[in-house]
Amino acid sequence: MLFKYFSFLIWVVSACFKMLPSFVAWFLWDLVSPFGGKVAVLLRYCIVSGRAKHFGKNIYFGKTVVLKNPAEFSVGNNVSIHDSCYLDAIGGLKIGADVSIAHQTSIITFNHTWSDMSQPIKYNPIEKAPVIIEDDVWIGCGVRILPGVVIGKRSIIAAGSVVTNDVPPGVIVAGVPAKIIKSIV
Repeated sequence: MLFKYFSFLIWVVSACFKMLPSFVAWFLWDLVSPFGGKVAVLLRYCIVSGRAKHFGKNIYFGKTVVLKNPAEFSVGNNVSIHDSCYLDAIGGLKIGADVSIAHQTSIITFNHTWSDMSQPIKYNPIEKAPVIIEDDVWIGCGVRILPGVVIGKRSIIAAGSVVTNDVPPGVIVAGVPAKIIKSIV
């Protein structure tokens, strides 16, 4: 409701933040990251809105959210990303509308390779693979979503799950690795 009421002001502030150099914007992100409250939430929204590939309306970023490579990040309307989530969008991360991501969830869009034996694994090239989360998805706390996964519309990912494969629409998945436990449509 507040977003709708203050949408013009939010648009103006977002436009101002878009003009800032990236290092200044991300410095401000780090400054407001540990704080709650409406002003901190507004600032986080405004910082990301000008740097994401696509950015919807009414997006909530909780405290201490880490967002890497926002140029490959797309998000729909009415999305909440709660405290201490880690999102790395280097391989492409698309989140649909009406999605809720609970605290301490990690979404990774790349893997390390290990084929070059002459150098440590951490210096081998990475393989990028996009993650797509369709509309109306609920992701429980502490979930890990690995590269190349598509999570279907109106699905639920139970807390603590590790998602290694695609999730069809309208199901609940749980476990390590996540498996279908129930259909909800």
